[in-house]
Amino acid sequence: MWQLLLALVSLYYLVRWLRERQVVSNLSDKYVLITGCSSGFGHLLARQLDRQGLRVLATCRNEADAEKLRAQASSRLETVILDVTKSESIAAAVQWVKERTGSRGLWGLVNNAGTGVPLGPNEWLTKEDFMKVLDVNLLGLIEVTLGMLPLVRKARGRIVNVSSVGGRLSLFGGGYCISKYGVEAFSDSLREPVSAGASQPGRPLCGPVRFAERAGSLSLCSLSRGDPAVGSRLTFLYIPMSYLPTCVVDAVMCWLSPKPVGGD
Repeated sequence: MWQLLLALVSLYYLVRWLRERQVVSNLSDKYVLITGCSSGFGHLLARQLDRQGLRVLATCRNEADAEKLRAQASSRLETVILDVTKSESIAAAVQWVKERTGSRGLWGLVNNAGTGVPLGPNEWLTKEDFMKVLDVNLLGLIEVTLGMLPLVRKARGRIVNVSSVGGRLSLFGGGYCISKYGVEAFSDSLREPVSAGASQPGRPLCGPVRFAERAGSLSLCSLSRGDPAVGSRLTFLYIPMSYLPTCVVDAVMCWLSPKPVGGD
């Protein structure tokens, strides 16, 4: 039995190593739009892809954050202010991207912008608390994607929707896990073959949706050579748990949860 387990683990790491070695050519000709670059993963990803030669188009919440990012990157990187909860802001960003990419189109769209608060037991929250998270994590992501799809199609590009283990297991209350389940469903729907035009019926609208594989950090081998950041806890614990009966998941999460110190 242990030989089979060893073989499976070895095969997993072999496949992972092969994926890591994939290198995309002509990076300097490819435009990638990343949302949520003011801080965190989006900020780091924008700098990483810029160093690798891609033409990065980064969205930030305000000009101060945008200026900070530009100061840490090459002259190739460009920024735009975007509020994913406002349709007029998204429409302006789409036009801005269209002007810069021209006939090349958008080779990569990384929907990274997100928020996790308000967070807490559902009975403590209001409908407005849920909507604050859904507007950013799900509805904003959908509207940005729909606006950019013609540009992605033009470049035969890829979409990376940053999801979470919260899209497989509802670990806490509030809108976060709900939004990530929605991201999973929306991403799956993008894989469906649809007509890309009257002259080419049945052709997929764009390339396969690529994920930052439900992790807390990004794995973007489809965009460039990079280090997959899917943690072992996610791969060997949370994803397998998502296939188990609810009663088993509840027991495991109860065991993993921090225990109160002292008290009666």
